[in-house]
Amino acid sequence: MGSGQEHGRDPSLREGKKYSTPSLRIRALAATIRFSFLAPFMKKPVSRVLIINDEPLVLKEFVKGLNAAARSLDNPLGITFTGVTTAREALAAIEEDGDLQAVVVDDKLYILNQKNAKKETSALELVRRITRFRPELDVYILIAQEHEDEIVDTLFAEAVDGYFYREERDYRGMYRILNAQIQERSRTPFYDQLKNYVWMAKDSWHTPGHSSGESLRDSPWVNDFYDFMGEHVFDGDLSVSVKMLDSLMEPTGVIAEAQTVAAKAFGARRTFFATNGTSTSNKVIFQTLLAPGEKLLLDRNCHKSVHHGVVLSGGHPIYLDSSVNAKYSLYGPVPKKTILSAIRKHPDAQALILTSCTYDGLRYDLAPIVEEAHRKGIKVIVDEAWYGFARFHPAFRPTALEAGADYATQSTHKVLSAFSQASMIHVNDPGFNEHLFRENFNMHTSTSPQYSMIASLDVARKQAVMEGYKLLSRALALSRELRAQINSTGVFRVLELEELLPDEAKRDNIRLDPTKVTVDISSCGYTVEDLQRELFDRYNIQVEKSTFNTLTLLLTIGTTRSKVSRLYDALMRIAREGRAPRRLYRFPEIPGFTKLRFLPRDAFYCGGELVPLVNDKDGIKRELLGRACADQIVPYPPGIPVLVPGQIITREILQYLVGLLRSQKRVELHGIVYDGYLPCLRVLKPAEEKGLRRID
Repeated sequence: MGSGQEHGRDPSLREGKKYSTPSLRIRALAATIRFSFLAPFMKKPVSRVLIINDEPLVLKEFVKGLNAAARSLDNPLGITFTGVTTAREALAAIEEDGDLQAVVVDDKLYILNQKNAKKETSALELVRRITRFRPELDVYILIAQEHEDEIVDTLFAEAVDGYFYREERDYRGMYRILNAQIQERSRTPFYDQLKNYVWMAKDSWHTPGHSSGESLRDSPWVNDFYDFMGEHVFDGDLSVSVKMLDSLMEPTGVIAEAQTVAAKAFGARRTFFATNGTSTSNKVIFQTLLAPGEKLLLDRNCHKSVHHGVVLSGGHPIYLDSSVNAKYSLYGPVPKKTILSAIRKHPDAQALILTSCTYDGLRYDLAPIVEEAHRKGIKVIVDEAWYGFARFHPAFRPTALEAGADYATQSTHKVLSAFSQASMIHVNDPGFNEHLFRENFNMHTSTSPQYSMIASLDVARKQAVMEGYKLLSRALALSRELRAQINSTGVFRVLELEELLPDEAKRDNIRLDPTKVTVDISSCGYTVEDLQRELFDRYNIQVEKSTFNTLTLLLTIGTTRSKVSRLYDALMRIAREGRAPRRLYRFPEIPGFTKLRFLPRDAFYCGGELVPLVNDKDGIKRELLGRACADQIVPYPPGIPVLVPGQIITREILQYLVGLLRSQKRVELHGIVYDGYLPCLRVLKPAEEKGLRRID
């Protein structure tokens, strides 16, 4: 609606646009007919506005007048008005009503606790409480005209979007302003422009080669791909030659506008769209903040992109060992005392990066860590790949940015409604060097970005702002139901925070994201591989990840009650098989970090040589002891590097790797090189070591 289209019709048809070919005219007409047919069946939004006024008669008049205006004027967002007389009722309504989009607060006092008339809150305090609880809501104030000067300045220091004069009672005017504000928040600048361009049905004399799918649609060999993917996948796959769609590498138009709107939504000073995932987002930040040789404090359990970023930036990593729950082979947060000790020991570090929440849903108490890092002048980066929705429900906050982090990277595609690889970089760094950031961003960004991916980020932001609270409330309710149902099987058991947390992190105020559900499967009589196969082949269920005795289930805003029911049914059927528990192979614990002899970048870019892991008698190769590794060696699971470039190889590490290779349990070992059937490590040659600067 906001883009000027009626019921999905092509605006160019209404304007009598002349198409250059009959083919394009027919396609546009077909699209118009299809969308006109579907429009009556598409769900319409519901938007409620809450009026708070402690005079019942005045409140009734306001609600009646505003609803009358909403009925008589254009109302594409389904706006209706409701009212309460106390702040207590208001806060309850804001908590319960996921369709609430705006609040109008009278500037008088409101009683929070009707049994105690002395306990009052002003409009200012109520506004603060509303915006802390649901920062996405639009907030307006009703004021008396004679008090304008003394009230407006104070209120506008808070998150207030505007004000109305109480005496005017201009309900149609109030409605128009509120309608416009909610429509502005629901606007998708880039997606709207992309749709507009597609409806124009321009002749394409530019890339991509499929030319809006023309090369595929009539092909007897590959038209099935066109039919399977759908025409708009190809219509929306456009070239940077289309200037009205802006440039991701130097945005000044609709992409810049979409990023600005996203920054406001996620509580950032600046937001950047990334089309190659959080993996590249982390690398961009590292190369912006770190010069070769500068120190970085990092969780050893960080995503592999962080370790790759260390190599690319030339940084000097100070690795912090994660806490370990050996019983379930789960790697948790770095203990707070370890982090604070590292900050004090390395005040010359440029940055600290942590992952919050972890894959298993464990999230740091970030505020004291950020405060200590900032006291030493250290920037804080938080990888929120699994936590990009947290801003939109108080059960998940504070976010990293709210805790004071300078940078947060989020995989919008993992937990919101964006396409795979679509991520965001949020910046709150007061010393942000935009030019240097842009140079590094462009170094990693394709000059031919996927525009559908950018549009999905725009739409994911809109959905999070307009209905994120409602959908996350549903996800939390489904999580509670699913946990109870799994526990009721008597065989499968959900692990709660106390069981997930390693001992060394139990006093660190760690919290659990309830949308990550870890299930103990040790009593079901299946190995974890066999159980996953049974769920997939027999019940059509694919889970997120596993350890030797757990499964991790991920609930998102797309999880439905029917999915929960099907999973419960599958687990209950398996539980009723009554299989005897099997002995499950436990992964050996990853050896502690040894030490770096050389910077990872220096070691990685050496040619090195391949040395076998084992000798002729199948024992460990002694020639590897004390050598510097040139690659990152990552066993998966758990996905934590046992060696990084420049790290010293010890007997314990070799025994661990050889043990994994001999295990009957299939483990991927990323970074191992096979010379025929012989597993080898790439290590630095003695001559290469002599040419490098040692840091140990």
